[in-house]
Order: sequence, then structure tokens, then C-alpha cells
Amino acid sequence: MSIDQPDASPARDIHGYLAAFDDIPGTRVFTAKRARKGYQLNQFAMSLMKAENRDRFRADESAYLDEWKLTPTAKEAVLKRDYNTMIDEGGNIYFLAKLFSTDGKSFQFAAGSMTGMTQEDYAAMMASGGRSPEGARSLKEIAAAAAMNNPQEDR
Repeated sequence: MSIDQPDASPARDIHGYLAAFDDIPGTRVFTAKRARKGYQLNQFAMSLMKAENRDRFRADESAYLDEWKLTPTAKEAVLKRDYNTMIDEGGNIYFLAKLFSTDGKSFQFAAGSMTGMTQEDYAAMMASGGRSPEGARSLKEIAAAAAMNNPQEDR
């Protein structure tokens, strides 16, 4: 079963279907599981809509984050502004926008940082048509190709 051609039978394995989303290289699909995991992280981000909360956060980021039931990984990701890890921890990019806006950064800046590019390189890539759809479309395919190119010798 693939995302492109899901099994249409009534007895479809929803867990297998959702697991296929984790096989997309460079993509983190925001699922209900991620939403549950990131509830507190997203609530923190939404709190930054209020100026007084932004001021408190800027004054002492760690202390402000301690007011939220964040996982240690999520807290560290916020402090380091590691948006990919925040998304892995259940952060919704539209909620996390409150954080990079608080920092005076643009969506383009955040997207660039998440792809390992500068804002300028990311903007240029997008202006020239974005990423190519060519190439590996599956992490399993990438792993299989790597294994074929680097077979381990028996010892």
C-alpha cells in the first residue's frame, strides 16, 4: 500500500497507511498523533500572540518555557530554534510561526533554516520553481539503494 494508491478496501490498515507518511524524505506530516504530542508546545507558541507574553518570553526564555509541560527535547528545540525538532515534537508550523515572528524572522527564514539553506538561497530556489520532484520518493528506497551501493562483507 502506498500513499499514492491507498488500499480502498473497507478493512484498510489505518496504522500502515499512517506509517507510510513517515517514509517521505524531508517531510513531516502533521498527524493526529503529532498534534497530541505537541499540544503543550503549540499552546506555548500560541501564547506568544499576546505582547505581554512575548515580553516575558524574551526576558527569560527558559523560565517562561518552564511554565509549560514541554518534553525536554521540545524545550531544548525551542531554545535552539531547531524548527525540525519542534515539528518532530508535534509542533505545528503555523503555531510555531508565532515563535519566529517573536524573533523578528520571516516564514521564509524559518523554511530556509529547516532545509539547511540560508534565507536567500531558499528564496532563490523557490523563485526558480522549488525543489525538483525527481529523485528518491521514499526513505526505504534510499536505504535500499545505499545498501546495494555499500554491501557489507561477511566476516
